[in-house]
Amino acid sequence: MNIVILSRNENLYSTRRLIEEGEHRGHDMEVIDPLKCDLIIEKEKPTIYYKDKYLDYVDAIIPRIGASVTFFGCAVVRQFEMMNVFTTVASEAIIRSRDKLRSFQRLSKSGVGMPKTVFTNYSRDVEEVIGHVGGTPVIIKLLEGTQGLGVVLAETKNAAESVLEAFNGLQARVIVQEYIEEANGADLRALIVDGQVVGAMKRQGKEGEFRSNLHRGGVANYVKLTEPELKLAIKAARALKLPVCGVDMLESKRGPLILEVNSTPGLEGIETATQKNIARAIVTFIERNRR
Repeated sequence: MNIVILSRNENLYSTRRLIEEGEHRGHDMEVIDPLKCDLIIEKEKPTIYYKDKYLDYVDAIIPRIGASVTFFGCAVVRQFEMMNVFTTVASEAIIRSRDKLRSFQRLSKSGVGMPKTVFTNYSRDVEEVIGHVGGTPVIIKLLEGTQGLGVVLAETKNAAESVLEAFNGLQARVIVQEYIEEANGADLRALIVDGQVVGAMKRQGKEGEFRSNLHRGGVANYVKLTEPELKLAIKAARALKLPVCGVDMLESKRGPLILEVNSTPGLEGIETATQKNIARAIVTFIERNRR
């Protein structure tokens, strides 16, 4: 098969691993920068033009769309979908997952456990907002932050008020969440491929850091998920219609809670921690569906 990886950097670990596994299984692998694609839209003949050629030979794509290029990147994925090219993640599912508010609303309706969350339209009644999530400390998140950026722990009412006022002044929309103290700065990530958990790790933030992101200095170790954690991860992925994704969860006194669902999860941390071949699982997922 001709498989295209939509990525802006072919040297990234995840991109390199997908190329390696695809070529190992006999596929022609190609990396294409979605921002350099021209989308040609005409009656009954949608096409994509890239570096002096039409991409009419592609059998499947693996989107590795960064958050900063979501709009155009998803337009490229959508164009491939119109050309009847298989994609590991649909354009609408990527858009849905990138909007934290929208994804939490969908997860809530599906009965998925999550921290208490409040969204308000630049409210100045901070005390009331904090009360809705059970009081301070609280987590304040930008709706479109990634890798721990735009996430603040406000330990007091005054701190929460200052942070919210700052974001409001920038006209940045945020959500406020309860702080799960018993998680101790750690979370669980389950990697889903074709609706099944193919690997899981526990990420622990560095000392004094409440965020467990590996990009922020956290460390990861292999973990075997409990039955409730497995079921929650799979249910969350299905709710957002993401056959391939990373599901982040917190351990709490009332059971596992969904923290976030990532539509284009990195492979380096999970493959290193679990010693499992996640890239191969993604390529074989394509093979099963193309057949």
